[in-house]
Amino acid sequence: MSTLEVRGLVKNYHLKQGWRGRRLVAVNDVSFTLEPGRTVALVGQSGSGKSTVAKLLLQLERSSAGEILLDGSPVARRGRGLAQYRRTVQMVFQDPFASLNPYHSIAHHLARPLRLHGHGRTAAELEEGVHRLLERVRLTPADVVARRRPHELSGGQRQRVAIARALAPGPGILIADEPVSMLDVSIRLGVLNLLAELQREENLGVLYITHDLATARHFSDEILVMYRGEIVERGPSDQVILDPQHDYTKLLLQAAPNPEKRLATLRSDR
Repeated sequence: MSTLEVRGLVKNYHLKQGWRGRRLVAVNDVSFTLEPGRTVALVGQSGSGKSTVAKLLLQLERSSAGEILLDGSPVARRGRGLAQYRRTVQMVFQDPFASLNPYHSIAHHLARPLRLHGHGRTAAELEEGVHRLLERVRLTPADVVARRRPHELSGGQRQRVAIARALAPGPGILIADEPVSMLDVSIRLGVLNLLAELQREENLGVLYITHDLATARHFSDEILVMYRGEIVERGPSDQVILDPQHDYTKLLLQAAPNPEKRLATLRSDR
């Protein structure tokens, strides 16, 4: 069980513009806490800074200011401490087509993190670990799926493999960056339900990054609304959706599809 705390996170980019250049503030004073067994949704339109927050949390980029603490301790910049942090904080990427190497089997994708993080040394141990991971994400028969390559699986199956790979090191924190946006609408719910089940079973802290307020309400305990790099509204999911306070949150809700409202409009036009 791990707790991830973010305090005053800032990320600036310096862009060349003529002789002077200018500063782009991508993330500004972002703070939140990810606790075991809870899901926090980070919601906003494209370009609002959501994915930049994910990169900072994964230490793929250095922050300009602020702190990231894991179980009360600052994240190490290098060495064994950073390796331990990356073992604890894992990522499910948006695009399952791009995040898996088409030249390697599913077994290879899952055995490698198991080996790197000391969860299997012999071929038999690794094979058992791969099959166990596939069964955890409901991909069976595991021995058949393990022999396949990514192009032989559907988009939803590929994303389940990506989730299994993220689980391989034994993380306490899972960052899911738009995990269903590249999938067919008919299979999105199954993947989201799987993430919710794994969160409960493994007591994971989950950061769910999305632009979809509907799924954010149903699959998260807390919603953070991000606009131009800043958190403009936060609160329990139902409260943010049913009683939005910020104008930007209200605009997001107005833009979200509402089948019931649409049906009522069609009936009234008859």
